[in-house]
Amino acid sequence: MSDQTCPCGSAQYSACCQPLHLGIDKAQTAEQLMRSRYSAFAKHEIDYIVKTTAIGQQHALDVKAIADWSKANQWLKLEVIQANEKIDKNHAQVEFKAHYNDAKQTQIHHEVSYFVQYNQAWYFLDPTTDQQITMKQLCICGSAKKFKQCCARYL
Repeated sequence: MSDQTCPCGSAQYSACCQPLHLGIDKAQTAEQLMRSRYSAFAKHEIDYIVKTTAIGQQHALDVKAIADWSKANQWLKLEVIQANEKIDKNHAQVEFKAHYNDAKQTQIHHEVSYFVQYNQAWYFLDPTTDQQITMKQLCICGSAKKFKQCCARYL
């Protein structure tokens, strides 16, 4: 099973996203993290999706909704439009299209996502969490910076 093509389309699953899903390796770039998160949706690796979301956002995720969406769709392919790995010192941007079938028709989810690197690990900045945070609080990424000076402009 693990020698199948990876859902992200880059390589064989066992040499691509599986080591990330198993916690053996960490994503080295924001694009690699985004690809592994797409594969996690396709493989129903919900814990991985949670663990790779910004540390301060993980508690605000609707894990059941994420799992339901992951399982309700057939994930067809990932198309990376562009990756800007250095917006600033710790942030990156990846534009992509996730192709999937929702049991009624083929859909395309087109998104520009933002990522933050903290303690040599990449995290997704989730703009959909229902979290109340002020500009003066510590940043959701885990850095000691204030939110307004770190990740606020990407959410």
